[in-house]
Amino acid sequence: MPITVTAPEGVLTPAGEREILPRLSAALIEASGAAGNSFFTAIVGGTVHVLPARNIYAGGVNRPVVMVELKLPNIGLGSVEARETFITAAARIVGELCVPGHKPENTWINIVNAPDGGWGIGDRQ
Repeated sequence: MPITVTAPEGVLTPAGEREILPRLSAALIEASGAAGNSFFTAIVGGTVHVLPARNIYAGGVNRPVVMVELKLPNIGLGSVEARETFITAAARIVGELCVPGHKPENTWINIVNAPDGGWGIGDRQ
């Protein structure tokens, strides 16, 4: 279940760049009720993309938006409450790992569901 973080240079602290994926992964596992589930834990991963600030836009203008996108099958975070739990945790994590002055409205979190048959690891679906 990939998590993609896209941030402008200088918005995440250096420690934030290192810590954001492990912390978001832990938040996803917790929100999913899968703490201690080695199978679930092993299939949570992701990437951090730090781009030049001039390449990040919102509302048609250059803006220091940090974007967190989670892709998972329909069974993941299967309730509104579970999704809300993850989004709340992710927003808090981003806020803690950004430089002072990062505004909450510049943290965007999306959960994208892959339909049945629309995801796989290796040749397994």
